[in-house]
Amino acid sequence: MGIAGEPLEVVASYLASFATADPDAIVAHVSEDFENIHTSALAEPSSGRAAYRERLPDFLNEFDGVAYEIVETFAEGNRVATAYTMRADYHGSPIEIQGMFRFLVSEGLVARRVDYFDSLRFLQQTGGAEPTN
Repeated sequence: MGIAGEPLEVVASYLASFATADPDAIVAHVSEDFENIHTSALAEPSSGRAAYRERLPDFLNEFDGVAYEIVETFAEGNRVATAYTMRADYHGSPIEIQGMFRFLVSEGLVARRVDYFDSLRFLQQTGGAEPTN
């Protein structure tokens, strides 16, 4: 069984766990068959808890001090949508990205996460694209 609480609480606990920078604390929130889906071409999806756990140390190293601020959340049954602001230091440069997650929570664990984020803003902040007016 997963994290105690309603889907909103599970999602909030999952997002808060990133601030620990502990891959095991983060992965404790996801199901064995976890689907990690990214809509941005800049990110790679993964399938399964083990694959997700394997990738977390690199993510946490690249995005040092990552923290998700929940801006707004909606829930319907076991589905949760969360608008967020992600902050971190990416290779020594501070970044702030707006995004949206869609979650499916099952038996107290995150079973699916779909991430939509502003990849252009990320590239602008990290020197990969020119700022726009």
